[in-house]
Amino acid sequence: MIVFLEHLTVWHWVGLGLILLTAEIAVGTFDLLWVAMAAFVTALFTVLAPGQLGEWQGQLVVFGVVAVAFVLMGRTVFRGLRRAPSSHPNINDRMASMVGKHGQAGGGFEEGAGRVKIGDTMWSAIAVEGATIMEGDDVVVAGADGTTLKVRRA
Repeated sequence: MIVFLEHLTVWHWVGLGLILLTAEIAVGTFDLLWVAMAAFVTALFTVLAPGQLGEWQGQLVVFGVVAVAFVLMGRTVFRGLRRAPSSHPNINDRMASMVGKHGQAGGGFEEGAGRVKIGDTMWSAIAVEGATIMEGDDVVVAGADGTTLKVRRA
């Protein structure tokens, strides 16, 4: 093993980087992307660092440090790359999509709970901010708790 390590060249690091990029394409975790980038940085280090510093021990240290740093940055700074932003973030969350909609109270609210009509559907609702809501009052959805809407007077 030591014999192999003593003969590490820039092409070994480039090859490792390409293998890791290929594996990243297959699995899509983004973690291998950062390790592949560390292999490419180590290849650059191998070219730029002559003598003692560029020997296999220094190359392995650079690879390890850069790989850990890149993976940590990928998990924190660049975490938004893992999930593409959606143009419809509430498409599968009907209750979140109700926030801001207007409706009418379907009856008086007793102890802060009642029903509201939004569109053609009656929903269970609770009044927020201590609002007194009477039948026929216009309401606006301020949030949701499970399948119960949180409403306030409009």
